[in-house]
Amino acid sequence: MTGTEAIVHIVDDDPSMRTAVAALLRSVGMRSATYESCLDFLAAAPSDVAGCLLLDVRLPGLSGLDFQARMRELGVELPVIMITAHGDVPMTVRAMKAGAVDFLPKPFRDQDLLDAVNAAIAQDVRRRAAGDQIRALRALHESLSLRERQVMALVTAGLLNKQAAHELGLSEITVKIYRAGAMKKMGARTLAELVRMAERLNSGDGRP
Repeated sequence: MTGTEAIVHIVDDDPSMRTAVAALLRSVGMRSATYESCLDFLAAAPSDVAGCLLLDVRLPGLSGLDFQARMRELGVELPVIMITAHGDVPMTVRAMKAGAVDFLPKPFRDQDLLDAVNAAIAQDVRRRAAGDQIRALRALHESLSLRERQVMALVTAGLLNKQAAHELGLSEITVKIYRAGAMKKMGARTLAELVRMAERLNSGDGRP
């Protein structure tokens, strides 16, 4: 995903600011969409493509900081760049602790904004790629039989084949067969690879 394919969502109640930022992004080949408020942004149901959210701190209704705090609850996972003409240290700290990529005081330099946008888009591209990989791993894991999943869980937790056999009430040779089947379906060439896959599954949704 390149910067030209991504969308920068600009949420600011100042129409001149929205116009100026959109023009700046357009001048470097970036797409943008503008909104007067957080509710307008939510109502627009933004396209599910990579991008970032350029969010003014002080907005009518739901403020930028409050919206940032509720983004996950509202199903918005875009990286955030906070902008404000009235920033202070506590406000900056709150935004950064909540995961903002950057906090830019108005007026900001064009290059500072472009640098922040590029960093935010790159972060979103990485997040989406990681999500795709997790979904692919989950699909492979779901293709395993119940026994293959049980054996995979035990051997990737560090149990030897004979220990896993004891836990499951199976013979050691049967465990080896299920383990080989699990590795083949998961596309793991070594036990170490299978362990890494299990760790990613666990970090992705709390289970394999």
